[in-house]
Amino acid sequence: MHSIQQKLLTLIEKSPLEGLTLREIGAKVGEPESPQKIKHHLDQLAAKGFIVIDKNNNTIEKMVHQNSKGNVISLPIMGSANCGEATFFADGQVEGYLQVTKKILGDLSNRLKDLFVLQAVGQSMNRADVEGDGIENGDYVIVDKKFASPQDGQYVVSIINGVANIKKIFIDKKKSQIVLLSESSQNIPPIYIHQEDVDGYLIAGKVVKIMKQPDEFADFRNAALLDTLKALGPMSDEEDSYYKNSF
Repeated sequence: MHSIQQKLLTLIEKSPLEGLTLREIGAKVGEPESPQKIKHHLDQLAAKGFIVIDKNNNTIEKMVHQNSKGNVISLPIMGSANCGEATFFADGQVEGYLQVTKKILGDLSNRLKDLFVLQAVGQSMNRADVEGDGIENGDYVIVDKKFASPQDGQYVVSIINGVANIKKIFIDKKKSQIVLLSESSQNIPPIYIHQEDVDGYLIAGKVVKIMKQPDEFADFRNAALLDTLKALGPMSDEEDSYYKNSF
């Protein structure tokens, strides 16, 4: 989560921010001259399911999160998992909520407490087969954390030195090692882990379902990104990278 979003969320937990302008809210989080940035980050928090913005009453309140309400289920998004080179850290911080109905989850809805979501980054698993679906950049991957001891050929989320990645696992007992294999249209080498080097390795769970990103959303996201960057004005390379990755 972006540092500005974290500051806003902490502020909102203390007060609903009734009647404050964007500039006044920005001043409370150290951004007094950036009302457009504040608007963007508030919109992002609302889109992720953290807050509710009531424009009629000019209030901003933290959403009371429930795992299940009627037929709609909210699953916590725990960040990103890189399907290629491991660069995204799995810090256990909720980045938002993926809302799906019970019919989509099927039997998985019986063990909601064991489920969490990661967003895939990269294309190294685009030839995977999870119920007929590959894992492509931007897809949401539903993970069951109770499957801590997977079998050969299953898709798992691994944590290597604090970094999350999605791979197909093979256990080579003869050589006392674990092989994490990419299934990709690209040439990506496997990851090999010896049993004596498992201190920095953890299986976070088994991939149980893929929620695909519709291709037709791509043009909409790109247009929204350009509008946002234009409104925010000049920014550092770090900020530019963040906003481009937030869509």
